[in-house]
Amino acid sequence: MTSRAPLSFHWFLPTYGDSRGLIAGGHGTHMSGDRPATLRYLKQISLAAEENGFEAVLTPTGAWCEDAWLTTALLVESTETLKFLVAFRPGLISPTLAAQMAATYQWHSEGRLLLNVVTGGEAHEQQAYGDFLPKAERYERCAEFLDVVRRLWTSHEPVSLDGKHIRVSEALLARRPDPVPPVFFGGSSPEAGAVAAAHADTYLTWGEPLDAVREKIDWIRSLAAGQGRELSYGLRIHVISRDTSEQAWAEAARLLAGVDPADVERVQRNLSRSESEGQRRMLALHGGSVDNLEIAPNLWAGVGLVRGGAGTALVGSHAEVADRIAEYAELGIDHFILSGYPHVEEAYWFGEGVLPILTARGLWRRPSGGQDRASGATAFVGSRG
Repeated sequence: MTSRAPLSFHWFLPTYGDSRGLIAGGHGTHMSGDRPATLRYLKQISLAAEENGFEAVLTPTGAWCEDAWLTTALLVESTETLKFLVAFRPGLISPTLAAQMAATYQWHSEGRLLLNVVTGGEAHEQQAYGDFLPKAERYERCAEFLDVVRRLWTSHEPVSLDGKHIRVSEALLARRPDPVPPVFFGGSSPEAGAVAAAHADTYLTWGEPLDAVREKIDWIRSLAAGQGRELSYGLRIHVISRDTSEQAWAEAARLLAGVDPADVERVQRNLSRSESEGQRRMLALHGGSVDNLEIAPNLWAGVGLVRGGAGTALVGSHAEVADRIAEYAELGIDHFILSGYPHVEEAYWFGEGVLPILTARGLWRRPSGGQDRASGATAFVGSRG
């Protein structure tokens, strides 16, 4: 057994729809799947995540998906222990209202809210919401916003701020959240690093080769140390895990074969105007080409050909995927936010295939409150022997 704390695994809630193929779009670009994101289907994904021991589900934000706050609030009573990692944009509502919403959510869900703060990397999408601040100023506003929210969550005295972007006078919550929701935050620009170091609990990065992830963690760790703070770190990545490596890569090939070249061209053109440094790094991994998509052992950049945001996947046998996760954990990654196509089935492939291996290695145990499930294959998961 290792002496480190167990890793935390989270799943993804595709509130734009799901599919057996790769879905084109995202990150400011329209997308939808052939399995519509009905509440009934999202319940299935949530229950699959809970059944397999995932701690939370990340729920995205943007004009291309359903609202994360409302959708997850509707799912709370359908689950028992699953937490909801709700993505939201700090510039679109007041910090006092956001702090109050979080407190209400914690009260009614009995503490099952986590927050993913998204500053916004796409100017055209921000402007559609009425936000015309340049990128650097969005991060300035985000820092002021989180300062107010944090103080409201913990202060017994009224909170005021006369900032450059945020003005609040004598704000006080009737109920403070218990527990205070952990704040997840990602971004690869210098402005993002400064905000993460000062205000985040967990810094998130998309799946890149080990050296690139190590460099980014060292960067944020140094910035946080300058603030007298220590953060945890998370990786947002897709996964294709099967009984054998050959089966996993065959699935990746199937997904790639179903990609329409016109979708690749459309999505790459839209993403090329992104202001996000992280998105630029994702695009650089494949350059819009289907050649040489295995950019590191078991790390496949094919998803990013048609999907904005997280564009890489861990592909391999259950043991190989567990090996790669262990390598990222050695760098300091504590949280893994995973997804796969389709999300119900892939939750079982990973939950029944990889998590038992990580348990045996002392890297994971089922979150408290979850119930152990009798082992055995499902209709779409083969033998783990």
